[in-house]
Amino acid sequence: MDDFDDDDILVENDPVAISNNINDDNIVKTRTYDIYMTYDNYYHTPKVWLFGYDENGQPLTPEQMFEDISSDHAKKTVTFGNHPHLGIPCAYIHPCKHAPVMKKIIQQLAISGKELRVDQYLFIFLKFISAVIPTVEYDYTISMESK
Repeated sequence: MDDFDDDDILVENDPVAISNNINDDNIVKTRTYDIYMTYDNYYHTPKVWLFGYDENGQPLTPEQMFEDISSDHAKKTVTFGNHPHLGIPCAYIHPCKHAPVMKKIIQQLAISGKELRVDQYLFIFLKFISAVIPTVEYDYTISMESK
């Protein structure tokens, strides 16, 4: 053990050591979103809420959030309101069309011989929501299997 207690083994200028001078020019800074889901008792569907942050972690203004939302849906299907439990202003996707669209998706799956399992419903719902929020990336690796 005495062989390892050498105070002279510290190398101050190691050429292979990682530099502390990181160049941020090559790093793409992106906006991030907190996505909340609540249940809408009137429409009996999930309701999606979005709260965005800029590249420096500061909250986005409503206009900045609308930049990340499909122009077909901004200020129409997506509006602003206070989150019912958090009390913070969020963009939300109005749930009035959720049930008919999900019903149509399920019917199309049935026509093609596939049946949506309960555990796949949320995944399909998020795929539907991605049309409204195209800048949010989802993991699409799930496969649909017939029962």
